[in-house]
Amino acid sequence: MNIEEVHFDANGLVPVIVQDAVSGQVLTLAYANREALAKTLETRQSTFWSRSRGELWVKGAISGNTQEVLEVVLDCDQDAVLYRVIPTGPACHTGAETCFHHPVTAETAPPPLGEVLEKVYRTLRSRLRERPEGSYVVKMHDAGLDRILKKIGEEAGEVIIAAKNGSREELAWEASDLLFHLLFTLTELGLSPQDLARVLWERNQKSTSIPAEGG
Repeated sequence: MNIEEVHFDANGLVPVIVQDAVSGQVLTLAYANREALAKTLETRQSTFWSRSRGELWVKGAISGNTQEVLEVVLDCDQDAVLYRVIPTGPACHTGAETCFHHPVTAETAPPPLGEVLEKVYRTLRSRLRERPEGSYVVKMHDAGLDRILKKIGEEAGEVIIAAKNGSREELAWEASDLLFHLLFTLTELGLSPQDLARVLWERNQKSTSIPAEGG
């Protein structure tokens, strides 16, 4: 993106929508001036202009909840910018995953898969940290990594059977079990959904950068 194409307002600012590159969830609405936008492009860290403090601020510089910027996109009117990011920690200063957490309408559909996986991951970490009595996660953790890995094998087999049976409902159920135990394994070994997102994103970028045959 060329900064010269951006239509800043009378105050030299442009609104910035920050979006989780994995789940698609909108995390924040902030503002950037020319300097903040240039720094974002240079460092690949979400950088904004604080209207209340009158200074630049880098997301996570104090809290540690940084945002790695994968892509910066300008809208069709060239007066709004989108940061597509991989966040480390919550986006909101309240500790919420997103600044948009006060629903006005009733939720009618489940959130995107990436968002759900992130919530499950945080629940897993919470269970391992707090060790509530009767927790399945604590029980499996205490049994050792081999027990969790055995469960992955079992669930993978169930996925194969469900797929062979052609049952969409059964397949969705068994695939969810497999994803849960895979996420459990990642958590045990210090990995997160964002680590997978980064690898998948890099692979996707490589595949989409290959010119089409004959083109």
